[in-house]
Amino acid sequence: MKVSLVVSDLSGGGSVRAFLLAQILQFLNYQVEILGFIYGKELYAIPPSGIKVISVPGTNYPDFIGSAQKLLRQLDGDIIYAVKPKPTSFGVSLLKKFNHRRPLILDMDDWELSWHGGDQWKYRPSFKQLYRDIFKQNGALRFPDYPLYLQWMEKLVPQADAVTVDTEFLQKRFGGVYVPNGKDTEMFDPSKYNPQVSRERYGLAQYRVLMFPGAPRPHKGVEDVLMALDLLNQPDLRLVIVGGSPYDDYDEQLMQKWGRWIIKLPKCPVESMPEIVAAAHVVVVPQRDTLTSRAQFPLKLTDGMSMAKPVISTRVGDITEILGETGYLVNPGCPEQIAEQIQLIFENLDVANERGVKAREKCVEKYSLGAMATTLQSLIAQL
Repeated sequence: MKVSLVVSDLSGGGSVRAFLLAQILQFLNYQVEILGFIYGKELYAIPPSGIKVISVPGTNYPDFIGSAQKLLRQLDGDIIYAVKPKPTSFGVSLLKKFNHRRPLILDMDDWELSWHGGDQWKYRPSFKQLYRDIFKQNGALRFPDYPLYLQWMEKLVPQADAVTVDTEFLQKRFGGVYVPNGKDTEMFDPSKYNPQVSRERYGLAQYRVLMFPGAPRPHKGVEDVLMALDLLNQPDLRLVIVGGSPYDDYDEQLMQKWGRWIIKLPKCPVESMPEIVAAAHVVVVPQRDTLTSRAQFPLKLTDGMSMAKPVISTRVGDITEILGETGYLVNPGCPEQIAEQIQLIFENLDVANERGVKAREKCVEKYSLGAMATTLQSLIAQL
């Protein structure tokens, strides 16, 4: 059986969740392909080896109708799996479901409207503004994933044959089956890597390494770690950021203010990530308490947990439950507490590493491909 995953923007963050779902489906011996629109010059993330990715240039209305038709012609899975409730993924997938009677699963790993103010967002234009939004070249209603269309898509969620979500927040709001943002714990296996060799390979041997293995954005709290480093003011500490942000110049803003603490590594294939994470002494996931954060399961948590690293994170959303006693939890937006935990970890590194081992055990039990595959296999069987 073939499963086609449909992604709204392959040059955006949604592709990472699609790659994880594809890995789970491959684990279950399904044929897998990923299809999606691409609005940037390149893929946001490098797909795992063996996963076919088909991209169609993304456009705005009215040209988007033609782009959607191109994607639909190539969408031939026995099961359609839409990633995110957006017109560019779920909307296109609904057309396939109704026209070709294919079962449709919808995956939600974010509350999309949270980026626009959540339930408070309303579209109430004047007649003049409505005219501009429709007919001007950059009019708001020409963008396929404009918040108004996201609201419409949320109302269509019950039209999916099944829904998967990765947080309690999303499950309470939309229902669905819980499939967490887990990890291939066979690939992410610390016994296969020597941390000191990894540090030497990436030019980190002289530092105590805090690692944020993802794209910084304001709600992810990287600034709080950098403020903590200012407080500690210990010259051998560094925050290593892997990949960086493709969305804007936020990375550069961080570099301008805190460049002395930051080392940036380029994005890399998922197969290279375990070796990079092995170089970390500590993985930091300092989410701030925002509407967006509460709806998310940060992938960086299982990066650190699977590689048996001490993880510092914040009491936001599901993080307290995911990490529990296997990590180091602080209140969101508290650089002072982060500084205290960094100091505590390096003063008791053996104890911290033992806690990391327990984090890996929990990750293997609850967040491995095998654990997620059991849930997904049961769901697909019901279809």
